[in-house]
Amino acid sequence: MKFHSHGSNVPEVNMTPMIDIVFQLIAFFMVITNFEQNKADERVRLPKDQLAIPAVVRPKHQVTLNIGFERDPDTDEIISPTPLMFYAGQKLPPRDWAVPLAQEARFFEALDVDLAEVAVEIRCDGDVPTGLVQELIQKCQNTRADRQSSQGFQRFSLKATQKTE
Repeated sequence: MKFHSHGSNVPEVNMTPMIDIVFQLIAFFMVITNFEQNKADERVRLPKDQLAIPAVVRPKHQVTLNIGFERDPDTDEIISPTPLMFYAGQKLPPRDWAVPLAQEARFFEALDVDLAEVAVEIRCDGDVPTGLVQELIQKCQNTRADRQSSQGFQRFSLKATQKTE
């Protein structure tokens, strides 16, 4: 009896479906990932409060304003005593805070959203004077998208970190 020896056949694995699945997973996780923290500016040192509780329901339309100081990255000391608004890569002093508010108002007007329905989240450094925060809220309330608008922003929340013992 004669036996024929065949060379060993190494099965080839088709990697195309696996690569497709990996790209599908990457796309899925990118879609469901919460990028909300991008609005938080690390230069703002939020005050700590025992009563600070995260919001249960997130508003449909929201504007986040970051108010803080320029700090030395090594020592965390305040470089300039003037509070700044960190908005779209800019550092705006208090006299210029109406500019981004007007931009946000025009944005929501283009979406046909009433400013009274937009929540303004103020992330303010714990060292910023309270009077300045009150002035910012008044500027928000006086902001109009156009001359026909009857009111400005009306809903506000102040952000703080929860104090733990």
